Amino acid sequence: MIEVHAGSALTELTLNDPARRNALGSDDLEELREVVEAIDTPVTYVSGEGPAFCAGADLDEVGELNELRARVFARTGQRAFRAIEKSNSVFVAGIDGPARGGGVELALACDLRVATPEATFAEPGVQLGIFGAWGGTIRLPRVVGEGNALDLSLSGRAVDAEEARRMGLVSQIVDEPKAVAEGVTESPDDALMEIKKRVRDSDPYETQASEEAAAFGRLLDAHAAEIADSR
Repeated sequence: MIEVHAGSALTELTLNDPARRNALGSDDLEELREVVEAIDTPVTYVSGEGPAFCAGADLDEVGELNELRARVFARTGQRAFRAIEKSNSVFVAGIDGPARGGGVELALACDLRVATPEATFAEPGVQLGIFGAWGGTIRLPRVVGEGNALDLSLSGRAVDAEEARRMGLVSQIVDEPKAVAEGVTESPDDALMEIKKRVRDSDPYETQASEEAAAFGRLLDAHAAEIADSR
């Protein structure tokens, strides 16, 4: 399901099950987590093979779950997507075509979300009496604000790339999202890692401020020559 192509600076992760619109089941989520935890490149690009980015959870599996197994299924997805957040690699999601439910949640776990003009987004779980439980109710309001998060989650409606950009769900709309990921690799690896850590930090303010100052000092010391040459 997960195709991996690792270069010196960029790892490409491709969801490769276009017949299922790249839907994710438990085994796929475990595979994704294991792949993510093994990545050692500064940047990772995530995309979907075929006409869809990711249709979300595999509904064939969801339909067979009882309450206890549903909790396990949710935790499996949460662990996979948390691994993306905790990784030292900067993850760039390239969304081309539909992202639905868990596909939106996968994109939300990434650090940058870049869409093509053909991308669409929806959280349709409510129409089935459920919702996105792979961290979706946590990350979505942080990214798009509470009002937009409730709109998407309670209505189940689909939004196009332009509306997604206006609400902050994606940062750019481009024809070739991979080029954005390649552009990120041009910056120093240690700066990328420190910025991701600082923005993702959820510690109390004073702890964050102290860590921010320390990271700034480390980077300035490491790149003193480049900074001097730029003056």
